[in-house]
Amino acid sequence: MSKHSRVQAKIKAGLGDNKNNRLTIEQLDSLVYLDCVLEETFRFIPPDAGTVHTLTVDHRLPGSGGVQLHKGDEIFIQFHNLSRDKRCWKTDPQLFSPEHFQGEDRDLHLYGVISFGGGHRQRIEQDLARFEVKIITVRMMQYVTFGDDRSNVITDEYLQRLTTMPKNVGVTLSFDWKWRYEDISSTWFRHSIICV
Repeated sequence: MSKHSRVQAKIKAGLGDNKNNRLTIEQLDSLVYLDCVLEETFRFIPPDAGTVHTLTVDHRLPGSGGVQLHKGDEIFIQFHNLSRDKRCWKTDPQLFSPEHFQGEDRDLHLYGVISFGGGHRQRIEQDLARFEVKIITVRMMQYVTFGDDRSNVITDEYLQRLTTMPKNVGVTLSFDWKWRYEDISSTWFRHSIICV
């Protein structure tokens, strides 16, 4: 969010008058742009490195000069590379753009993004994980504005371990909330901190 203020502003605008209120399931479901942001986040920085599959039949890789794979061989499918494969996207997959899931690329290849696996092997917990991340994101957008503290960021690189994480982080947080006590209910507070 800190690197994409336009996206953050659009999410906050989608919350409308519910910036400090609890949201119903129906209201959460209506936040379609936020769904696109989360899908793009999972695509751009997959939560998992990839998956390993054991081949059940012999196979020759197309376009690889005829590399032969044999039944029983294990192959590793790296989600990061798969989700940035230009053959699966009509727009530039190297850019973070939630619009990938709204516009031309909406009907992408079935396995163009498999952050939680795909087909009958997809992770059973993915729906719960997506729902929890959506709730957390909504609550944060109701009270927090993220900023990009470029002075503390050396590169925009990521470390790929068991999960993906930023190599260096420089983020500012601004807390905006309305004080809830009746005697000072019209006062807005703004407090900023820098987390490095």
